[in-house]
Amino acid sequence: MAERNDDSGRYTKTYPLEDFLTALEELGGAAGTQDVADEVGCKYRTANAKLHELEDEGEITSRKVGNAYLWELVDE
Repeated sequence: MAERNDDSGRYTKTYPLEDFLTALEELGGAAGTQDVADEVGCKYRTANAKLHELEDEGEITSRKVGNAYLWELVDE
């Protein structure tokens, strides 16, 4: 779904949180930020923000591995 930016007049694509949960499922339940971004088809920065939002909601967890985050689905 695209939304128009009022200031620039350009359209920006929005990504529902569900897309990021689905991407993690498709990637075996755990993946790095870039892997999720590639799966969803968005920029790294977008994926990072959405993944942090999902973590804040308790949908996923993360742990730092070197300089990267490993995102994991929460077992219910």
